[in-house]
Amino acid sequence: MPVEFLISALVTLVVVVDPIGLIPSFLAITHGLPQRSRRSVALRATLIAAGILAGSALIGDWLLHTLSIGLPAFRIAGGLLLFSIASEMVFGVRIERQSQQAEQAIEEHVRNIAAFPLAIPLMAGPGAITATILLAGRSGGDSVQLMALLAVIVTVLALCLVTFAFAERIGKILGVTANVVSSRLLGVLLAALAVQYVIDGARIALAG
Repeated sequence: MPVEFLISALVTLVVVVDPIGLIPSFLAITHGLPQRSRRSVALRATLIAAGILAGSALIGDWLLHTLSIGLPAFRIAGGLLLFSIASEMVFGVRIERQSQQAEQAIEEHVRNIAAFPLAIPLMAGPGAITATILLAGRSGGDSVQLMALLAVIVTVLALCLVTFAFAERIGKILGVTANVVSSRLLGVLLAALAVQYVIDGARIALAG
């Protein structure tokens, strides 16, 4: 199993999901809930997001084939989508949008805040789903790499669960400034990965 694939998958999903960046949204969504309820929401959201991303990894390539969408085209489209998310992170738009989604969910009294907006779209949003399908496509049908991708998904979402458990403490330690700076740095890294996806897709399409 290429170590590069494992590292690429881990870095990509950590940057896209952004466990640390989810802390403000998690605290806003669960504001006023007792500690036990917060843990329940965090666990349910993690399981839902894991199911969505695992499903994307397992059937994403089949779905593209069924819809007659070539992987190069999806890589280019996915790269552009990820670049859009990266630009939001760099300019601070994503944090503002996540906060607005959290506030809307509370105002509308959503029945299951674990499913929306925490699991969808904050944890397993379009960017994470796209990245997962792209990574699954890069595995080339290799079962070992696919299992490694599933392990990475579990690892990243487990990290989210741990982050939620210590959300209040981490939020106080990092503060607003550190959270903003880390989000922008991760956004730049994600932008570079997105451009690479577009280059790879264009190269394969032109070679074909």
